[in-house]
Amino acid sequence: MNFSVGQSITFLHEQGGGKIIEILGVGKFKVEDDYGFERICLKSEIAPVYGTDYKINEATIAGLNEDESFSTSRKAQKTKHVGLGRSGYDVWEIDLHIESLTDSHAGWTNTQIVQKQLLELRSFVKRARAKHIRKLIVIHGVGTGVLKEEVREFFRNQEGVEFYDASYQEYGKGATVVEIRYNI
Repeated sequence: MNFSVGQSITFLHEQGGGKIIEILGVGKFKVEDDYGFERICLKSEIAPVYGTDYKINEATIAGLNEDESFSTSRKAQKTKHVGLGRSGYDVWEIDLHIESLTDSHAGWTNTQIVQKQLLELRSFVKRARAKHIRKLIVIHGVGTGVLKEEVREFFRNQEGVEFYDASYQEYGKGATVVEIRYNI
């Protein structure tokens, strides 16, 4: 991969990106980051960005229709069938790791990432309720616990819902089971 002066890049080990302003030698570049600061980066610390559509802002996320949003996360949803015969039921699972929801989140702030994850969660729950799915598994990961708390806060405000930690053997500490009761 050859980099050139003026090329947009994203940082591989941290959020954000910038532009290459000078080539300092083999595999070494001077970069102006998104905040206007200059820094030296190695080739192993950056990746090229083609186009500018990797940038997203809070208005873009807030303006997404939930149906449009859900279509982007189909790969993050799985369905399992539990039980035998007519008494069996479907369990829907969604992985809220941002890498499962979008192809690129380079340049997104932590707030924008959480907003996207919560948008996907709302859309997922809306579809599950429409199909009377009784059990959901929400994979939020461990991290710093921000997403887990946001997920649980969302379900605290839902009627007919109970939630608890998923099986440690299957998911570690990074998932929540949600059971929904319907008055049919």
